[in-house]
Amino acid sequence: MHVDILAIGAHPDDVEISASGTLLKHISLGHSAAIVDLTKGELGTRGNAELRLKEADAASAILGIKERVNLGMADGFFMNDKEHQLRIIEVIRYYKPKIVLANAVKDRHADHGKASKLISDACFYSGLRKIETKYKGEKQTAHRPQAVYHYIQDRYIKPDIIVDISGFIDKKMDSIKAFKSQFFDPNSNEPNTPISSKGFLQSIENRSAEYGRVIGVEYGEPFTVERCAGIDDLLLLK
Repeated sequence: MHVDILAIGAHPDDVEISASGTLLKHISLGHSAAIVDLTKGELGTRGNAELRLKEADAASAILGIKERVNLGMADGFFMNDKEHQLRIIEVIRYYKPKIVLANAVKDRHADHGKASKLISDACFYSGLRKIETKYKGEKQTAHRPQAVYHYIQDRYIKPDIIVDISGFIDKKMDSIKAFKSQFFDPNSNEPNTPISSKGFLQSIENRSAEYGRVIGVEYGEPFTVERCAGIDDLLLLK
């Protein structure tokens, strides 16, 4: 299978919160996308692993992605080592993406920065033909994405690029709200968390509006890059 964009997150909902507008925008332009969740988010204060998987399926349907895979790594305890790198290399070689979207390079949640480096390293090693892998019983060939872009999560990081997601904010918010166990629900008896308040959901929309304002549009999603991005025509820049 091939997709143009592979979005990878440490937990189900990482991609929705920080990069779903970008996926929606590019899918509308005719590009294909898939999501890989490293863990089931089983250490989260609210909900449980089984529920998070169901919520991820609901979010995927809203986004219109081709496929979603959960690698079942241990929430909080996955490592940047050979075993975990190979798991990600396998899905990179399976989907053969042009672009990989990955967790923030540093963030409030320790898993996010850890996943960022793990994903980035796996993208590099995936291009080495002497690393042999199989996926679904088939021998794979080397594949290295053209670029890895890191979405920005809870902590502020100065972005290198901002994607115009104007026209997609409502659907982005719907995909986030699909994770009902994690976010604001006035009928929930679960403990409160930093992301379960009504204000948190509003802050996501507000933040998207602020990043949009920076580039002169209604809403935007920010990313950092690992290498300088090139463009053929300066007049295409906002």
